[in-house]
Amino acid sequence: MPFTALGLIPALARAAQQQQFHTPTPIQAAAIPAVLQGRDVLLQARTGSGKTAAFGLPLLQRVHDARGDGPRRWRGLVLAPTRELAMQIGATLTALAAQLPRPLKIMTVYGGVSINPQMMALRGGADIVVATPGRLLDLLDRNALRADDVATVVLDEADRLLDLGFADELADILAQLPATRQTLLCSATLPTQVDTLAASQLRDPCRVAPDDAPQDLAAIEQRAIAVDTARRAALLVHLLRETGWAQALVFVATQHTTEHLAAKLAQAGIAAAAFHGDLGQGRRIQVLSDFKAGRLPVVICTDVAARGIDIAQLPAVVNYDLPRSTADYVHRIGRTGRAGEHGVAVSFVAPGHEAHWQLIEKRQGRRVPREIVAGFEPKETTPTTPGPGGIKGRRKSKKDKLREAAAAAGGNPKS
Repeated sequence: MPFTALGLIPALARAAQQQQFHTPTPIQAAAIPAVLQGRDVLLQARTGSGKTAAFGLPLLQRVHDARGDGPRRWRGLVLAPTRELAMQIGATLTALAAQLPRPLKIMTVYGGVSINPQMMALRGGADIVVATPGRLLDLLDRNALRADDVATVVLDEADRLLDLGFADELADILAQLPATRQTLLCSATLPTQVDTLAASQLRDPCRVAPDDAPQDLAAIEQRAIAVDTARRAALLVHLLRETGWAQALVFVATQHTTEHLAAKLAQAGIAAAAFHGDLGQGRRIQVLSDFKAGRLPVVICTDVAARGIDIAQLPAVVNYDLPRSTADYVHRIGRTGRAGEHGVAVSFVAPGHEAHWQLIEKRQGRRVPREIVAGFEPKETTPTTPGPGGIKGRRKSKKDKLREAAAAAGGNPKS
């Protein structure tokens, strides 16, 4: 089925072809007609499903159709949880819009850099703004943008927006937008807080969750290797040398670990770079550029920093530290095995983290056999502390803590 059959104008259909979208993916075939019709859409799609084009192509067409000959009016807003994802979305929209007969001004704004150049660039208006929540609020507060004319708002990776603590900022932004608007909510997972957000913001939404999404996830080769905590770095070096992966994205729990592990790999003669939120913007851009170009084989990152890392044909993802939740696990492994390509996701499971890993297995509905690599047989016999960050959904409740305190004091706690 060609893109024109979905209602896209020829210029955008050609642009999709040039961006290697030769035929619509299932998520695009389901979402594009609904967005073009002006409907609100709840789009559940993992990384690699063609989600950005699924909302980007119809957004561009609607903004283009509404573009007059007068001053530019801000018609489209895309909110993203991190600057890397915002930059990626902005670049994709700009490339897709290149052949439109009436040029559109697409601006990408984010924090961590001076606001003044962004304010200068917004003089004369913009047609579409891609933004992180904090920086958008700064621009609204300084009257660099007026939200009166926004007709379509996209909340991309809504689960991450909420997980990263943007709930208050998001509520403030949505309150400033016109009450009558089109809202598109995109999320790889649909936890309760995302369902609540969707219920409050979407009107009679079209729900898009292609039947092939679980199959795509299952197609990723998932491996779980039992290894002692202290032997993980050595095992990672071994795998990088023996597997022949051209590139690997390694997930850890803390910024400190990204730097520490990158240094260990460097000592072993493996080029690697740390990637986390406290890196300067110039350094972040350089690391991503080198990784995407294949000049850098290994990047070690935290969950927050990884949002927006989009590497075509990335062969491997390694969970050096286990993620806190199944949703985080889905986001991580979705960086590989994209668009039908083969990918492998390796998780290191220390004896003390077995219960954590079993919870992830249970919630994704898939058992992953444990492997033992010769020379790295685990020797730990007693459980260690839970993985960095704890297990999401397994924190002690206030009542549990009161019971423990009363028991320690010799009391008889109420049930």
